[in-house]
Amino acid sequence: MNRMLDLSVPTTGSGERLDRFLAAAQTDLSRSRLQSLIRAGRVRVNGHPARASRRLRDGDRVRVELPPAERATALVPEAVPLSIVFEDRWMLVLDKPAGLVVHPGAGVRAGTLVHALLHHHPAIASVGGAGRPGIVHRLDKDTSGLMLVAKTERAYRALVEAIRTRSVHRTYRALVWGGPAADAGRLEAAIGRDPRDRKRMAVVRRGGKPAVTRWRVIERFGPASELAVELETGRTHQIRVHMSAIGHPCCGDLTYGADPILAERLGLTRQWLHAMRLGFNHPGTGEYVEFTSKYPDDLDHALDLLADAQ
Repeated sequence: MNRMLDLSVPTTGSGERLDRFLAAAQTDLSRSRLQSLIRAGRVRVNGHPARASRRLRDGDRVRVELPPAERATALVPEAVPLSIVFEDRWMLVLDKPAGLVVHPGAGVRAGTLVHALLHHHPAIASVGGAGRPGIVHRLDKDTSGLMLVAKTERAYRALVEAIRTRSVHRTYRALVWGGPAADAGRLEAAIGRDPRDRKRMAVVRRGGKPAVTRWRVIERFGPASELAVELETGRTHQIRVHMSAIGHPCCGDLTYGADPILAERLGLTRQWLHAMRLGFNHPGTGEYVEFTSKYPDDLDHALDLLADAQ
């Protein structure tokens, strides 16, 4: 049987969007879950179905119809090692190694970061989206570095919203082929599926999602340059696609056009890309916190080889 959630809009909620009001008014449902209920007509304002963008008024009555939760495919906890940089009752900050897939999908059913999280903290199973509990943002399988994971639903909603509003500062280091003409730049180009290869992403003119990447040169080595890269958005393969689009793919990234000879010379078996810094307001205390991660050995070794060759 469906249950009903009845809410009354206070004076302080007047003028607020329906979806944001609901996200702040309860602790059990994620923003994506609320959006799907609104689209399905299961959210009514004063007895009538309403859009997510509806502006509420003082005294409005909001009713949410909650159907029984669908059973998700069971995820079995696995004792996969985790490198934990920070942990409290709200969240974890992890240092993900290259080669670790974040969540099941595309033929990967075991040995992911999600399976490790369920073993480390079983209660995380009820946080966030089905199949990817606690996951606030992702890193590609072969990208190393810092990841943020929520341990409670309230923390999950707060952190997802912080990423949506660009309040989470994510800085990467990338070693790219060649040398950009400028010392810094900002690239704004939509990203979508590559129409010629559906396994890749690409800069597209139509149908893509807006994507913005800022970069600056840290050091030039001749055949390659080390960049500091910051994301204003978080699209699939964003840095890899944008760097390739301007003619400077990440070294070792054969999917997006990197020079295989240089990759072999540097001993790279994956893209040289590392999530080095994360800064954000703590979802429980509101305090600004920041974390950093050192380069893994394979990336450090590639830099040493370039420096020695100069």
